[in-house]
Amino acid sequence: MDTHLIDWILLLPLASAAVCGLLLRRAGAAAAIVSIGSAFAGAILTLVFLNGLQPGDAVAWSREICRFGETSLTIGTSIDRHSALMLFIVTFVGAWIHLFSWGYMRDDSARGRYFAGLSLFMFSILGIVLANGLVMTFIFWELVGFCSYMLIAHYFDKDFAAAASKKAFIVNRIGDLGFILGIAACLSLYGTTDFDTLKVAVAAKPAPALIGFLLLGGFIGKSAQFPLHVWLTDAMAGPTPVSALIHAATMVAAGVFLMARIFFLLHPDVLQLCLWSGAVMAALAGLCALAQTDIKKSLAYSTLAHLGIMGAALGLGQPKLALLHMAMHACFKATLFLGAGSIIHGCHHEQDMLRMGGLAKKMPITFATFLVATLSNCAVPFLAGWYSKDAILEAAHEHGVLVFVLLSIAALATCLYSGRMIRLVFMGEARSEASTHAHESPWTMLLPLIVLGLGYSVFAGNYFGIPKASVSVLPSPMHFHFGAASIVGLGSLIFGFFGALWFYGRSKGDALRDASPMIYGALERRWMDNLYDGYVARVQQPLIDALAFIDLALINGIGGKILGAGIPAGLGALSRRLFHTGSARANAAWFAIGALLIAALLLGIL
Repeated sequence: MDTHLIDWILLLPLASAAVCGLLLRRAGAAAAIVSIGSAFAGAILTLVFLNGLQPGDAVAWSREICRFGETSLTIGTSIDRHSALMLFIVTFVGAWIHLFSWGYMRDDSARGRYFAGLSLFMFSILGIVLANGLVMTFIFWELVGFCSYMLIAHYFDKDFAAAASKKAFIVNRIGDLGFILGIAACLSLYGTTDFDTLKVAVAAKPAPALIGFLLLGGFIGKSAQFPLHVWLTDAMAGPTPVSALIHAATMVAAGVFLMARIFFLLHPDVLQLCLWSGAVMAALAGLCALAQTDIKKSLAYSTLAHLGIMGAALGLGQPKLALLHMAMHACFKATLFLGAGSIIHGCHHEQDMLRMGGLAKKMPITFATFLVATLSNCAVPFLAGWYSKDAILEAAHEHGVLVFVLLSIAALATCLYSGRMIRLVFMGEARSEASTHAHESPWTMLLPLIVLGLGYSVFAGNYFGIPKASVSVLPSPMHFHFGAASIVGLGSLIFGFFGALWFYGRSKGDALRDASPMIYGALERRWMDNLYDGYVARVQQPLIDALAFIDLALINGIGGKILGAGIPAGLGALSRRLFHTGSARANAAWFAIGALLIAALLLGIL
């Protein structure tokens, strides 16, 4: 086993981001080749590394960067059973999404910037996966947030995309405040943030609930859990491959991965909060998907529901089941988002499902892969989604009635919105000029759909094609048995999926909106957004106005004249001259220099 492969896996996307962003910004085709090549090279190196890694093996490297008495801050890389699974998901799914982007972004004038951002994101998420402790995780956690902001705002000339990127960035910072305070609490109590050292320390001195609640903030923000879930649906303003990679398969799953990795730190009270937040989110988000006409937003609510199921699994004390569902969800949800991208591409950028219809004949390969991934999403027995979803339902049934009911509602809602989507998009007659003239996508978009849809959405539940080291953290594949979970699953499939096919075939518009405008309106309304808007307008804005008055009247008026003279003014002028040039190229150069210095520090060069 060559441990230096880890360095290459981590640094390849960073090198790709630097080349694409600094040298190939205006050469879109060349940037695409470099980025896609680095993604597939990373996936191949990952397979080589993981196949040489025996289940249970751990590879770690760390370096102390500073010490305060008994408190030590270290950074480094670590491969354990959790990171081996996530490493495979990120590199494998990421590589196919890169290839899909070649066809989807072919006519985009900013392809160089797009692929630079995609490569930088791959570097960032791999940094989280390979981090050996909370400090290292947080550094890359924030870089992932920046990449998400940048990629959501790819179409920055459109107001809704710019607003969505800011919203995602700000909401995630709220959760990250708790995360960094949790890290500080770990340092204060245990003198370290390394995962292995922390595990030993917590075994001797259990962690208080406060640490778990603070660290949970990072999970709630990044994995879009209630009440910080409001950013995810707006994030669909970015390019569809970004939605598949960042907002379905990897970034939103990073919170689940982190919670499973630090499960030993989580107090039972923290797990209870995680359980109920996740179960409520799963049920409500699944129902809200029934009131979405934008195909990407419907899938975004589906993602929220599945993230809620993962959160509930963690709360049930089943981190292995949460990781299993994370892995299965990455396969079929990436396929669904890429399928949505293929549909949007084939329908000339139409996203309204009510203006589609009849696409099964015009886009047969897209339809076949989308249907298989949809059935996996519905947890049809022996498809990927069934192995994890039914196991979580069984665990919920053993825990208590209310949690089981909430997750059963989520299962039924999943089948309802899935059947609705298939009916509106692929069946019936074309309902617009765009769907009338729809066409199948090019092979660069279809091949990832075939691999992820007809391959891994079907066989991943048996761990087919997944390295043994990556599945060592997962439970053994379950076998079908007739119980409460299977009754709910089969009932949801019959009455939900097939019922939706019949119900939505009765109307040329949205059958639910026609049948019950009140229920549809309640599901469509964004309650938490309205609550936050009211808080900002009535509570936060008056406070900001008061602080602004103090700043203008006192600090700028009197204190500013004193503090602005002499050495501070000189240092400020020097800083503005060096770092605040207003040049995007200079900012990118400083960013690249900083990233390279961090990488050199990690590798022990500095």
